[in-house]
Amino acid sequence: MTAVESRPVEEHSTGSRRLTAGARAGAFVALTKPRIIELLLITTIPVMFLAEQGVPDPWLVLATCLGGYLSAGGANALNMYLDRDIDALMHRTGNRPLVTGAVSPRECLVFGLTLAVVSTLWFGLLVNWLSAALSLGALLFYVVGYTMLLKRRTPQNIVWGGIAGCMPVLIGWSSVTDSLSWAAFILFLVIFFWTPPHYWPLSMKVKEDYARVGVPMLPVIAANTVVARQIVLYSWVMVAVSLTLAPLGYAGWFYTVVAAGSGAWWLWEAHALRARARAGLTGARLKEMRLFHWSITYVSLLFLAVAIDPFLR
Repeated sequence: MTAVESRPVEEHSTGSRRLTAGARAGAFVALTKPRIIELLLITTIPVMFLAEQGVPDPWLVLATCLGGYLSAGGANALNMYLDRDIDALMHRTGNRPLVTGAVSPRECLVFGLTLAVVSTLWFGLLVNWLSAALSLGALLFYVVGYTMLLKRRTPQNIVWGGIAGCMPVLIGWSSVTDSLSWAAFILFLVIFFWTPPHYWPLSMKVKEDYARVGVPMLPVIAANTVVARQIVLYSWVMVAVSLTLAPLGYAGWFYTVVAAGSGAWWLWEAHALRARARAGLTGARLKEMRLFHWSITYVSLLFLAVAIDPFLR
């Protein structure tokens, strides 16, 4: 990290001393990226219902969710520590606690490592050690695999880095059964193929930010038509994989109807984005964020169906 890159962080390094206790606490919560963790929990809890084929133990759900929050929060804090140089230069990350000086780099590092240790022990002692291993594996993959090795080196960063975001599915299943199954791996693959077409539209919107700091997100190095084509390809595979859950005996009619309906709408939006890209539309006319926002609705509907389906079979 160069002196120029680190200056925004260093200039505010004493800011944490002037904050109230509440503001300081809020800054540490912000390090965990709560909005992202909400999305992880959306995929964890429904899988627990599917694994239980009914209502799982409420205490187990609470323990799994809290452990997942601590683990993902630790990974996100360590991600901010490692990316603090580029976060200071990007518009979309300019208000993060390390950039504003609300939290110092040292505090962030200690906080992230502490959450990593606590979350692993939490899972191991209160849930099971398989879930603890999966949780730790997800954290290490996100911090080392994605943030340190992939993010700044390859446009495939979000494809393989997205594996960390798939792990809550396996953790949800293992927390109930202390094992894994093909149902869990199918839903793992759904999230794996969902992640690129979910994130690439956002990357298209803020590609100037990524270009400024040298992060080779696919929209930075490829034309919109190329990115849109990749989005369509991943979308078709994602929908196809989602529909295998029922034929293999893990879901019934309700899940199938929701997966087919929401998947059809997704494909409509993906092809519409490609059509706009091929027509040469840019800026607000490209409407890339339509698919980004729908992607969150899609995964919420799909996993809600995962939770409800066992009660209708």
